[in-house]
Amino acid sequence: MTSLFFSTPVDIDVVLEDSDERQTVDVKLDKGRRERVPLYMDGESVKGAVTVRPKDGKRLEHTGIKVQFIGTIEMFYDRGNHYEFLSLVQELAAPGELQHPQTFPFNFKNVEKQYESYNGINVKLRYFVRVTVSRRMADVVREKDLWVYSYRMPPETNSPIKMDVGIEDCLHIEFEYSKSKYHLKDVIVGRIYFLLVRLKIKHMELSIIRRETTGTPPNQYNESETLVRFEIMDGSPSRGETIPIRLFLGGFDLTPTFRDVNKKYSTRYYLSLVLIDEVRKIYHFVPNTQASNGHPTASHVNWVNSRSVIDQRPSDQ
Repeated sequence: MTSLFFSTPVDIDVVLEDSDERQTVDVKLDKGRRERVPLYMDGESVKGAVTVRPKDGKRLEHTGIKVQFIGTIEMFYDRGNHYEFLSLVQELAAPGELQHPQTFPFNFKNVEKQYESYNGINVKLRYFVRVTVSRRMADVVREKDLWVYSYRMPPETNSPIKMDVGIEDCLHIEFEYSKSKYHLKDVIVGRIYFLLVRLKIKHMELSIIRRETTGTPPNQYNESETLVRFEIMDGSPSRGETIPIRLFLGGFDLTPTFRDVNKKYSTRYYLSLVLIDEVRKIYHFVPNTQASNGHPTASHVNWVNSRSVIDQRPSDQ
C-alpha cells in the first residue's frame, strides 16, 4: 500500500549526478503543464543519491529502503496496467530506524535502455527512479523521471520519393522529395511540376501527419494528428510551372519513427500534399492514386534517430 493522500512522516529527495550540467528535455505533461527532465543515453549509467529525512525530528521505523530504475509503457486507455520492460533494484537500507536525515548513494551501471522515451496521444514510454521506504502501515514512494534518446547510425540508402498524380482531365502534377528518410533537424527539399491545370487552385500546402497505433487487434487504436501545415503556393499555377519545396524540420515537435515498440505501439509520419480550390474543395495527393476530397492520404516517410548529426551527446561522467 502506498501513501498518496495523507501526510507522510518522511521527506525523500532524489538527486541525479551532474543534474546541473546535464542536458534537459522539455516534456509535455497533463493539462498543458511542461517540465524539464534530464537527458540520458542508451548504455549510460544512472547515478545519484537519495536523502531520507524524518519529519519534525521524529523517529521513523521502516522495514527497508530500496531504489529502483524502471522503464514502463503506459496505455492511456488501460490506465490500470503498466507494462514494465525494465526493472533494476538496489537495497539501500535493511529494516531499522531513522531519526536524522541520511543519504544513500546509488549507481545503476551501464543501463541498457533499448527504447526511446515517448509521450504520445494514447501511450507513454517512461523511465524513472523510484525510491520506496517500506513501512508496516503504508509505504512512502518518491519518483523522479528522466528522458532517454536512442541514437542509431544514419541509413546507408535513402532513395528519393517521386510521384505522378492527378485528377482525370483536370489536373496532372509531378512532385519529388529528395529523400525518404530524414533526421529530426533535417530539411525537406523537393519540387512540384504542373503538367496540366484545369482547376482554379487557391493555394497549396505541405502537411506533416503523425499516426500513432497502439494495442493489438481487436483492441487496436489509431490516432492521427497534423503537426505542420506549410503553405508552398498562393494563387493558381500555370501549366509548366515548377514550385520549389524547402521545409526545415528543426522547429517542430517530432520524434523518430517507432515500429512495434515492445509489441505495444508504433508511430509513423506522413507527408501530405494538399490543394484547395476556389470553392474550398480539398484534394490530398498520394503516389499512384487519384486525388480525393475525403480523408487525408499521404506518402510515408521515416524520421530516423540520427539526432547526433545535430545535437551534442552529453559525456558519461
